Amino acid sequence: MLSQSKEIAVSKSSIPIFAIVFLAAIFVFGLFFVGYDQGHIFSIVLGEQAFEDLYIHELTHDMRHAAGFPCH
Repeated sequence: MLSQSKEIAVSKSSIPIFAIVFLAAIFVFGLFFVGYDQGHIFSIVLGEQAFEDLYIHELTHDMRHAAGFPCH
């Protein structure tokens, strides 16, 4: 009598919750950074002058238009 062995393969392909939360946080920060920042990030360091200079706005100006954010 020949013995038969059966192999059971268990596949666990779930994405860790930490990875989803981390990527979602990066997305939200990136959306704020490109789309909504009008001097808010640099105002921590530069104060009211950051709202007039708009460094990030000018750096990401073309990307804002390509993403459909109004800025003028």
